[in-house]
Amino acid sequence: MQTVNPEETTGAREAGRHAEVTARWRARASATGPGDRAAAESAVRAAYREAGLPEPAEVRWHGSPLSAVEAALELRAAGAVSVREAVRTLPWEAARRRAVEEVGQAGWSAHWALTGGELGPVTTPLADRLRNAVLDRLAPEADRDEDPDEAVEEARARRTVVRLALLDAVRGQHDAPWFAAFEAAGAAAEPVAPLIATAREAGWWWPYQDVVLISERPLALHRDEAGRLDRADGPAVEYPDGFALHAWRGMPVPAEFLAGLAEVSVERIRTEENAELRRVLLEHYGYERYLADSGAEPIDRDETGVLWRIVLPDDEPVVMVEVVNSTAEPDGTFRTYWLRVPPSTRTARAGVAWTFGIPEADYHPQRET
Repeated sequence: MQTVNPEETTGAREAGRHAEVTARWRARASATGPGDRAAAESAVRAAYREAGLPEPAEVRWHGSPLSAVEAALELRAAGAVSVREAVRTLPWEAARRRAVEEVGQAGWSAHWALTGGELGPVTTPLADRLRNAVLDRLAPEADRDEDPDEAVEEARARRTVVRLALLDAVRGQHDAPWFAAFEAAGAAAEPVAPLIATAREAGWWWPYQDVVLISERPLALHRDEAGRLDRADGPAVEYPDGFALHAWRGMPVPAEFLAGLAEVSVERIRTEENAELRRVLLEHYGYERYLADSGAEPIDRDETGVLWRIVLPDDEPVVMVEVVNSTAEPDGTFRTYWLRVPPSTRTARAGVAWTFGIPEADYHPQRET
């Protein structure tokens, strides 16, 4: 008769709960489309009551964080007082203390790794992109080399004002890492429960003394297999009022840049002045195709493969090893792979060895696959 270890059973049950809670909050963090406005407004009012504050006289919905920040700037200019500390900060601290007490100080790191740590890469880059996009749209930086000193100072002051308005925000669905950690630890009750209920239905929101501003969730959200914002034929993130972010494999790009990807040429790649955008063009065009169309020549060739080098203006060169799989495909052909290696690579063997994480001198394959 097999003996069941109670500790192992409990551990498996806890791991399953962590996974279930984290998966649920992962979905909420990426949720798109309208939420339940009535539920969100009810939760916001409950958050005010929980903080010991009078309920807001008005709740205003906005089509994106951009328009919400514009409204926040108007409120701040009119003397509105943020109540974020009472509504969000203090309940948050109480929930975190309770969560740590539940799992133990020593167990908190492991608990966070299985919950909030899993969701951070999903929410943090997107939240940062939204913040930076709003900041750049409402308070673009001045050119210190071309603009007069007073224009630079005005731009700096404007960015400070917009940053302060952004700091008034509660990030709703993008606070999912913490909500997952609280819930999995059994610390999702009052006083943080109203914040959790709001995050299920809304994006960012701004609590002021008499008015609450709430941003709708995005209409659409596109990511690649690595979870990065990514879309070649339109916005990677799009809000109901038209505010949008464009990205290619996680890198911010202008909308007009993506519109021209269909007509990329070798000359277009060579003449692109922005090094990061040039890399995007090169990836979209394809390294193998670029090597063929640009007339590139190999810099080294041996039994392991062929080393190619693409020289780009004002940027580090792209160095790649062309290798042929020694195992035939079902149709009898042998597949060719292109492996990008460090710019300092000088031989094909060194490049292939690098992909295996070993020095060139130690690379002696008995049979390559």
